[in-house]
Amino acid sequence: MIGSFNIRQISPKDLAVLGVQDIAFVKRVAVNDDVAYAIHAADGTQMATMADREIAFAAIRQHGLEPVSVH
Repeated sequence: MIGSFNIRQISPKDLAVLGVQDIAFVKRVAVNDDVAYAIHAADGTQMATMADREIAFAAIRQHGLEPVSVH
């Protein structure tokens, strides 16, 4: 184990950037009355929109990030 910290003592600033380098979120959205899947960075910035959820997940993994679904 490299180190540990108490998550309950994390600062608001550190919480805001937690996971920014590691994860991207996939959210189901409507585009012109069709279902699509928006890819967002951990900070909420929309990066792309895909027609298929699996393709969205694959694109995220290709860039070395871990995809997470948002409902």
